Amino acid sequence: MKGYIQVYTGNGKGKTTAAFGLSIRAAAAGKKVFIGQFVKGMHYSELDLLPRIENITIKQFGMGCFIRSTPSAEDYEAARNGLAEIERIMQSGDYDVVVMDEANIALYYGLFSLEELKQVLVNRPEQVEVVITGRYAPQELIELADLVTEMKEIKHYYTAGVEARTGIEK
Repeated sequence: MKGYIQVYTGNGKGKTTAAFGLSIRAAAAGKKVFIGQFVKGMHYSELDLLPRIENITIKQFGMGCFIRSTPSAEDYEAARNGLAEIERIMQSGDYDVVVMDEANIALYYGLFSLEELKQVLVNRPEQVEVVITGRYAPQELIELADLVTEMKEIKHYYTAGVEARTGIEK
C-alpha cells in the first residue's frame, strides 16, 4: 500500500489529537506506528497510554518548552538528532506510519531546515505514511503533502485565561 504525506496545521486545537487518533486506528489495524514529538520534552497524558498500545512507539525529541523564549543549543541538537532518528526509522521498514508531531514548529524556529525535512520525506520508502503536525506549515511543505488539514481557531477558552488541563490539553 502506498504511503502518503499528511500535514495537520493551523492555529486551532486538535492537530496532535488527530494524529494520535490516526495512530490508534493504524495500530488497531495491525500497523506499526512511530511517533516522534519535536520540541516537546514535558509530560503529557498520552505518554502514559500510548506506550501500552501494542504497535505504537513514542519518543520525545525536545528538552522542555522554549515557545516563550529562545531555543537553546540543546534544543537544536535534540531536534536534529530526532530528525536523523526519524530518517533511520523510516528507512528501517519496521514502521508503517510515522508521526512527526510539532515538526512544523521545529521548522518555524529553525531547529532543522525545510530542505533537511524534505530530503527525509522524499527518500522514505514508498509504503511509509507520514503525518506532520504543528502550526506554521510552510507553503513548500503544503505543496509537497498529499493531504493538508488546517485547524482554524474560531474561539478558545485560553483567551479567558484557562490554563492547559490534564487529560484535555496535556
